[in-house]
Amino acid sequence: MALTPQDIGRIANLARLELTPSESERMLTQLNDFFDIVEQMRAVDTSGVSPLSHPVAAIQDVALRLREDVASEPNQREANQKSAPAVERGLFLVPKVIE
Repeated sequence: MALTPQDIGRIANLARLELTPSESERMLTQLNDFFDIVEQMRAVDTSGVSPLSHPVAAIQDVALRLREDVASEPNQREANQKSAPAVERGLFLVPKVIE
């Protein structure tokens, strides 16, 4: 996928950027170089490669420091909602803002 100078002009317009011709040309070159790298990565056959939980896991065992998912704070919903102007069934009631 190669961008054209017109694409750069449209992107700059959408981003509200004012680019000089030299900046526009440099941006075109840099973005096209980036897309070339992406195409090279897409060309690599990754079928049969299992996803990694950590990038280093491909070369050494990684022990992830995970903790148990347990509630450590007491439920204080009622105390937290005492100052709310309107509450119903444990939920804050707010004015409708979207029709």
